Amino acid sequence: MNGNLFKVVGAVLVAVLALLIYASTFIVGQTQEALVLQFGRVRGLPKQAGLHFKIPFIENVVYVDKRILDLDLPVQEVIASDQKRLVVDTFTRYRIINPLLFYQSVNSIAGANLRLTSIVNSTTRSVLAEATFTAVVKDERDRLMRRIRDEVNQQAKGLGLEVVDVRLRRVDLPEQNSEAVYRRMKTEREREAADIRAQGSQIAQGIRARSDREVTVLLAEATRKSEELRGQGDAERNRIYADAYGRDPSFFSFYRSMQAYEAALKAGDTRLVLSPDSDFFRYFGHQSGRGVQGAGPQLSGPPASSGASARP
Repeated sequence: MNGNLFKVVGAVLVAVLALLIYASTFIVGQTQEALVLQFGRVRGLPKQAGLHFKIPFIENVVYVDKRILDLDLPVQEVIASDQKRLVVDTFTRYRIINPLLFYQSVNSIAGANLRLTSIVNSTTRSVLAEATFTAVVKDERDRLMRRIRDEVNQQAKGLGLEVVDVRLRRVDLPEQNSEAVYRRMKTEREREAADIRAQGSQIAQGIRARSDREVTVLLAEATRKSEELRGQGDAERNRIYADAYGRDPSFFSFYRSMQAYEAALKAGDTRLVLSPDSDFFRYFGHQSGRGVQGAGPQLSGPPASSGASARP
């Protein structure tokens, strides 16, 4: 009976001892710092990572993260120096450099985020209010972000914080202003497109006019050359006719009369009413053309063209 009692008491003592050891030790990680508090008062600040001791049930430990922390700020509207409204989206990176001051001023990460949000927003508004829209968007953006970071740092040091970076992630015009800018840009682009089309139409008309002029010149030149060739051909034809007439006038007269009969007696052409004893039909009476009474003089020369009828 006494042996069992001793075992129970021993087990209880071991459990109590283990609980005391567990309650009197704590571990600080590589990415942490710790504050040992005794009834709310800071008793120790162990800097080294590893196992540390405290008074059990009297002291407690608050851990502080040593890593760089991110803070996304809500979007806010800022009025630039040229009275243009800007929608600014900002984010901040910071770290805790003084755990004791941090705990005494803001107590926790949530408290630090709340205080830092207010500081960054107010500083951003004051800095951007002194800059123009073009400077914020394009020309001086880096310089403005460095200035915001430096001014925020001056205030954050009183909270035990160091601001590593402040970035303007997005700086835009409000939606209604963006729509107006878009419409204006669209109108300008449409005007430029209309100007380009007008210039292209003018150039096209000039090209067509030059082409038409060149076509007219070419046609005129071709017509002139064709008339010259036709005249040369007619002259050569008349020369041949004249030469043939000089060699045999009677045959030439007969040949031209046959051509005149063929041209004058075609079906569908104008009808002729002539006397049978007309000189035009002299070759109908005799092959020599002398069979018709009162025949007039013979053809004395070649006609002007091959299609004309021979008249006595």
